[in-house]
Order: sequence, then C-alpha cells, then structure tokens
Amino acid sequence: MPQIDRLTTLINHFSLSVRTAPLSEATLVVMAAEDGTPRKVTLRATAEGCEFPPDRVLFAAAVDWGGMSNPLVAALPTTIEFDLSNDTESMGLIMLMQSELAAQRCGADPVISRLGEILIVRMLRAQIEAGSTQPGLLAGLSDPRLSRAIVAIHDHPGRNWRNEDLAQIAGLSLSRFAEVFLAMVGEPPAAYLRRWRLTLARQDVVKGDRVDAIARRYSYGSSEGFARAFKNHFGENPIALRPRPLA
Repeated sequence: MPQIDRLTTLINHFSLSVRTAPLSEATLVVMAAEDGTPRKVTLRATAEGCEFPPDRVLFAAAVDWGGMSNPLVAALPTTIEFDLSNDTESMGLIMLMQSELAAQRCGADPVISRLGEILIVRMLRAQIEAGSTQPGLLAGLSDPRLSRAIVAIHDHPGRNWRNEDLAQIAGLSLSRFAEVFLAMVGEPPAAYLRRWRLTLARQDVVKGDRVDAIARRYSYGSSEGFARAFKNHFGENPIALRPRPLA
C-alpha cells in the first residue's frame, strides 16, 4: 500500500514562513556541538521561558505558522528537540542557511525561509514517525489507521462524512474508531471535521468568497446554518470579515 501524505494539505492551506530573528524572539534555534558543527535544533511554541548559551547558537529564527488557526500550532508540543547527529541532510540544510545568512547575497531572505520550511517539515515528519505522547493532531497522524481518516478529512472537507465512512477508511469498527480517535486526537471525529471546515471557511470568507458558496462548499444545509456555526466558533458573523469593496 502506498504511503499517504500526512502533511502536504495542511501545509498548503497555511503560509508557513521562517525569518531570522534575535534570540529573544526566536522559536527555531540551531545549536552547535563543541566542534562548531550543527548538533541540535529546538522548535518551541513561543520565544519565552527557554535559555540558550549565545556562544553555541548557530542560527535563530521566528516561525510564522500562517495564523493561530493552523491545526499544527495547537498540535505541537511546547518544545521539540531534533538531534542532527545522524541526519546529514538536515545538517546540510542548516549549513546552507548559515552560508546564505553570512553572504547576504540577493534573495537571501526568501532562500533562508524556504530552507527553514524544509527543515520544519523534516522535524514534523520525525515527530509523526516517533509518535506523540499527548493527544492531538500529531498523535492522530502518527497512527497508521487514524491518519488515513484524518487525511481524508483534510483532503475532502466538503464531503458528507459519516463516522461509518471514516471508520471504514481507517479499517476499524465504528465503535473502535470513535474510541481511538477520541483518545488519540482529543476530540470526536465530527468535532475535528467541523473545526477543520470552519478553519477553511474563515480563510475563504477573508478572501471575499460569497457566504452561500462557502456554505455549499463545506456541506452546510443553508447560509443561515453556516453563519450560526461560524459565529458560535469565532464569535462574529462571517459577513463582518469579508473585505470591503474599494470606494
């Protein structure tokens, strides 16, 4: 069976970016070994509460996840540490980032950002492969059964998903699927589906799409029903977020 892609849809819906930053503002920090080679990467949720010896810091950056509605933000542990000892490819990425930073040639900032994105994707892959010890999206994606259902939700949010359909995709009985999903992800499948739909719907509202079209896109029975769900979740009506036409 071909391996499913657990990250692309998530990443494509949000504008992940990485920019160099002072250590006090950094959420991505690369530390050196005693010989000066890259040895460890630390990715943290916020820039607060963690001290790094400045003489061992090779690279510091701030990560923008494209908004707090990105499910990966809530799914990440407070701190992820990534050992580079046996990962020559990631070490090479960091050395390229250092080279761009030192030379400051034309286009250095976007190159550093792209390389940083690749590094973060590699860290997320490692986290998924290792499994998560706390309930959340990463724990769900690390489970080979649940991940098939979660990816189906991500890829086809407008489908009229029933728990029975998702359980079949996961290869589990309905009761077992509901039980494992709740334990691993921390919420029932219907709640996760609803939140994912509303996250995407909010992006579409901000882009200026019509409310009735968005309601149909994400399988709401009516514009009114969608607007109620939207306000319950975000605390405001979707129409209030639509861009105003230029005068």
